[in-house]
Formats: sequence, structure tokens, C-alpha cells
Amino acid sequence: MRAAGRKTSVLKSGVKRLLGRAGFDIVRSTNNLGGVDDFIPFEATVRAARAAGLSVGDYIDEVMNGTPGATQSTIDELRSLGVFAANPNTVLEIGPGSGRYLEKTLKECSPDRYEIYETAAPWAAYLMDTFSVVAQPTAGCSLAPTPDGSIDLVQAHKVFNTVTFLCASRYFFEMARVTRPGGRIVFDVMTETCLDPAAVRAWAAQGGAGHGSYPAAMPRRTCVDLFSTLGCSLEASFLAPMGVASTEVLVFGKGA
Repeated sequence: MRAAGRKTSVLKSGVKRLLGRAGFDIVRSTNNLGGVDDFIPFEATVRAARAAGLSVGDYIDEVMNGTPGATQSTIDELRSLGVFAANPNTVLEIGPGSGRYLEKTLKECSPDRYEIYETAAPWAAYLMDTFSVVAQPTAGCSLAPTPDGSIDLVQAHKVFNTVTFLCASRYFFEMARVTRPGGRIVFDVMTETCLDPAAVRAWAAQGGAGHGSYPAAMPRRTCVDLFSTLGCSLEASFLAPMGVASTEVLVFGKGA
């Protein structure tokens, strides 16, 4: 038990050093509103994935979510749509959490810079150490540290189904701001396409209080019309599994 305690202490110390290099600090939250570390605990998940001989992302898909290959299927669809064809040199991901989409994105392209905005400190440190990404300070629904028009591919997966309508909307403005002309914006939302009566019944039947804002719906037309006013047009969309139903992945291109 003492050895295990020392290993945990060393791990936490290493995490804190990594965060310190990026300008973060670890503090105990008394008002955590559902960050990824609430439902995907860092230490236990990493330990279990290693024991199972799986990457963290594949472990979450196969064991925790019960949807083997779900992350890869989304990446495969994005590849078929040409999202990685231009080999984006700069990528930004909002809420990468455990890094399951990040890991597979890096197998599709080799950006010189990959920025992340992640509120769960242990996961942010893990991603910095494992994938050499740049963890930006997070505040509200802002991407303020990232300059205008500097990113080739902006993405967020399984994020906007877990936050409020206004938080998601504020991120949309920021995503359009930081994307360069000719760049792509990829994210998923739970649109009316995903909410037929059977899906609503399945969600409503889930027991327990759950996440305060999960699952959060977002009108598809709202997304398309808003991004249109920001110079971004919808290029493609497809459904991806989420929970007991699905979510819709939208791919926007920003005009030159």
C-alpha cells in the first residue's frame, strides 16, 4: 500500500510539473460542473487501459462506452471527406479529454502545432506529455490565446452535447475566428436528426441524475445559419454513435 501511495504521489507530482510549464496549477474544485475527469477518472482509466493492452482511447470505446471502433469510424468518415487531405499544419481541439480523437487525428496528419483547450488538469498534462501538444489556458468559452485566422483544422468531439446552448454558441464564434480562410471546422451536436421519438424515449429512460447539461440538444439550422454569417459553409454531415443514440458530426469550410 505504501508503494502504491508513493507511485500515486510521484504521478501527481509529475502532472503538476507538466502543468506548471504550461502556466496551469492543480487546485481542488468545489464547483466542478461536469468536467471530463468527473466521468473518466484519469489514474484509474490509464491504469485499466494499460492492463487491458489497449490505448486509452480504444479502452474507453470498447470497455467504458461499449462501442468498439466508434472513434475510429468518425476519423475514417472525416478522412473520406478529405478533411485530412491537405495535411493541416495547425490543429486546435476543444475538450480532447482522454485524447482518443487527438491520437487518431495525429495518425492522419502531422501538424507542426496542435493546440488543446482542456479543463481537466490531469488529462491536459497527460496529453502534453504523451503527444507533445500545446495546452492553452482555459477560461469560460473562449479561445483567446489563439490568434485570429491561425488554425487549419478546428475540431471538438463529444463536447457540445455536454454543455449549455450559450456555451456552445460562444465557442462557435471563437472557432470561426481562429480558423484560417480555407480551413475546416469539425464538431458534433445533438440535432433534431438525432432525436426521433425512439431516441428521446431511450434518453429519457436513462436512470440517475446524470450530467446536469448532458445530453444537450442543438438545432441544426441554428448551427448552419450561424456559421454562414461567419463565412463558413456546411460541406458534409454524418451520424456518429453516442450513448444510447447518436450525434451529428458537421463539417464546415471557411471561405477564402
